Amino acid sequence: MVKLKSLAELKLVRREIEAQARQQAELDAERKRAAQQASAEKDLFIKAAGAVKPLADKRRVLLKKEQAQPVALQRERDEQSALQESMSDEFDVSTLLDTDEHLSFRRPGIGVDVTRKLRLGQWSIQRQLDLHGLRSDEAREALGQFIREARQQGIRCVRVIHGKGLGSPGKTPVLKSRVHSWLVQKNEVLAFVQAKPADGGAGALVVLLAPVG
Repeated sequence: MVKLKSLAELKLVRREIEAQARQQAELDAERKRAAQQASAEKDLFIKAAGAVKPLADKRRVLLKKEQAQPVALQRERDEQSALQESMSDEFDVSTLLDTDEHLSFRRPGIGVDVTRKLRLGQWSIQRQLDLHGLRSDEAREALGQFIREARQQGIRCVRVIHGKGLGSPGKTPVLKSRVHSWLVQKNEVLAFVQAKPADGGAGALVVLLAPVG
């Protein structure tokens, strides 16, 4: 510690300390006044401008979340109703079938060569439906839906397995005759023949569908 040599030097040091203290106090007071003024100006601006929102950043794109599309229940009911109406169990198909041993069918304007090629297996079977064990109404609905979906997917040749009716009362092939009737009533069906023995024989049909469009 520096040793003071005289009283005059002591007084000088004291004055310097007091001056520094006053200067620091003035600086602190100035900072306080500046802070109070800034706060007052901010409050005044808020009162004058009211509530404000930040501007959206135009560099960002807000994507709206896609809402799930409602299920068209009425449309489904209408399609089911139309399906049932267009495939009647009372339709007499016997006069429309070719009177050969297999009772094949071809729509007017479709040549005999079409059913011949179907019978020979020259059309590749792309999809099949098995109606075994279904009640008549269940089989009709399943067949209608199957034909509709196959056509929408661009499928041309399908196999429908209806069974030989050996388990029916009196061993009468009820479902087989009804499948014949239902298929004839579907405009999407151009022709059908009994399947080859390897593909189900008398218990199945090979069906040719019209092309889309």
